[in-house]
Amino acid sequence: MVQQRERKGTVEKRQALLRGARTVFGREGYARAGIDEIAAEAGVSTRTLYNHFGGKENLFREVLIDSAENVTGAHVALIERHLGKVTDVEKDLLALAREWMGRRGDHEPHMLLVRHIISEGSHLPADVIEEWQRIGPRATVEAVRTALLRLGEQGHLAVDEANSTEAGRHFMLLIPGSVTVDTFFGVVPMTADEVDARVRSGLAVFLKLYGLP
Repeated sequence: MVQQRERKGTVEKRQALLRGARTVFGREGYARAGIDEIAAEAGVSTRTLYNHFGGKENLFREVLIDSAENVTGAHVALIERHLGKVTDVEKDLLALAREWMGRRGDHEPHMLLVRHIISEGSHLPADVIEEWQRIGPRATVEAVRTALLRLGEQGHLAVDEANSTEAGRHFMLLIPGSVTVDTFFGVVPMTADEVDARVRSGLAVFLKLYGLP
């Protein structure tokens, strides 16, 4: 029982550190975030932080990868829910795009981290950025690519192995990318009607590129 309580306490402290670090890194960025500030936010000692993560770089890596995995997982679930069984490709793609953008607020803590990655890229460890790209953005594009290729094989879209990678990138750029860039990852406000207009216009262009005649 004592060992179980100790293991539970260790897991809880680790999770508290990840939550606290996500908050501080999102607020201050990587360069300005301090170990003392992160430990205080998590409600633990700096010694506990070092025992769990060894230092700020490894902690940032863990926070970013954990956050990216969660966001990618949420996007993959959306894709499967809307495109797992398609009967009306335009209707189903529109429903996916609308829910994708409607849930972007769920990922605000992660978007805060991404904004700092963009502004502080030269100060961040290159291998950390590469790991984030692999688990986050590239994994999401791959999930979209795979779903669009499946729709092509089912006769819903003009997508095949030769153009599926570009189709995935175009979907991401024309729909979530359009809103993300123009709001600078959520900094600049955009009304729900404006977001929906972007979604519909982006999808219209996508279907001109990849819709069937």
